Amino acid sequence: QVQLVESGGGLVQAGGSLRLSCAASGRTFGSYAMAWFRQAPGKEREFVARITRSAERTDYTDSVKGRFTISRDNAKNTGYLQMNSLKPEDTAVYYCAAGLAYTKDSYAYWGQGTQVTVSS
Repeated sequence: QVQLVESGGGLVQAGGSLRLSCAASGRTFGSYAMAWFRQAPGKEREFVARITRSAERTDYTDSVKGRFTISRDNAKNTGYLQMNSLKPEDTAVYYCAAGLAYTKDSYAYWGQGTQVTVSS
């Protein structure tokens, strides 16, 4: 089992930045690929970014490429999502997820989410 807890969300003006953290406890965090998803009000949850276990590969949805950066520190059992040049359309609840496979959809473990609100 892996428990995930997100933090770092909040209210920011358009053009601003936030850094989300995903703290993992339980089994070795470094054994799992990690991803970030988001869900805006009235919309389905969508993939944002993913990173392999050893951080050798990353991948992003087109709408955040060049603005968001996913990273991880396995020694600290923590993953990150650095979000720059935020836009109002980035407003959503952001979730981190962990799993054995490096995918865009299927992860076994999920956090409770952290709210990100971008004002115009």
